[in-house]
Amino acid sequence: MDTATHLVMGIGLAGLSFVDPVVAGNPALAGAVMLATVVSSQAPDADTALRLKNNAQYIRNHRGITHSLPFLIIWPALITLVFGPIFGFTDWTPLGHIALWSFIGVAVHVFSDLFNAYGTQAARPFTEKWIAWNIIHIFDPFIFGSHTAAIILWISGLVPPAPLFITLYVCTVLYYIWRTVVHARLTRNIKAKDVRHDASDRYIVIPTISTRRWNIVKVKVDGSYDVGQLLYGRLEWFKHAVSSKHPAVEHSKSHPDIQAFLYLTSYAVAEVEELPSGYIVRWGDVRYLHRKQFPFVAVLVMDHEYHPLNTYVGWLSSEKLDERFAIDPAP
Repeated sequence: MDTATHLVMGIGLAGLSFVDPVVAGNPALAGAVMLATVVSSQAPDADTALRLKNNAQYIRNHRGITHSLPFLIIWPALITLVFGPIFGFTDWTPLGHIALWSFIGVAVHVFSDLFNAYGTQAARPFTEKWIAWNIIHIFDPFIFGSHTAAIILWISGLVPPAPLFITLYVCTVLYYIWRTVVHARLTRNIKAKDVRHDASDRYIVIPTISTRRWNIVKVKVDGSYDVGQLLYGRLEWFKHAVSSKHPAVEHSKSHPDIQAFLYLTSYAVAEVEELPSGYIVRWGDVRYLHRKQFPFVAVLVMDHEYHPLNTYVGWLSSEKLDERFAIDPAP
């Protein structure tokens, strides 16, 4: 999920912690637990600091080791060791409650990220496979809005936290179940909506911010993709995407920035544009369709001998990419 949603979920877990009588009966411990749940709900995204190095390192490692199985324990342990003494707690009982709610905060963060298209390497160290269930958009208005409303009710004193947040999280669990069922049904029935499907075609149904609109990727046996949208039950194809066979594409794969991009996604296609000075190779992830473009890209500009001249990895429209590289059309 996005940072704002993780934040409100961390505050929501602080409210839920009042079901714990030890927390509810100790204001100092409740304060420590609130800080712990807020920090733990953000902690797995500490790898965002890699942006300071470069985008390629960030993209290669984001939602990687910091979301892995060992860090389900490491993050709560670090948070407890830091915040326990700050609040004056040294006994095992209060520290145990801080550790428990810190663990819940980290676990909820990682588990919710599994439902997005981006995915996580949550099964590390056993596998570096990216796990993405493609069920809920990275920003979900219901999840963010319901948590925000509950927090306002709590702060205003209109509703006690324990029953309020029990109700919130029961509704949230039911919402996740409903979205999972809908996704499974759409995935199962998508072939029936596609009048031009082949038996070997594989379909990926990807959520958008709207519950009525889904991006559809059809993976064809020849390695190409059809990319479209399912809107209110109506399927429309926008683009056929296939990687260029130009030698520049193969040369681009040896560049670390392109390798970082391809490490993250198995659904990339490459286009080559010839320039007076050489070539520009654009890799796009077909899972992210916006205005009939693929805005999640890795771009490498090379000379005629395939030496790298400039690169970019990240989110950018085709127009902004052209501006960034000041591309002049070939004569």
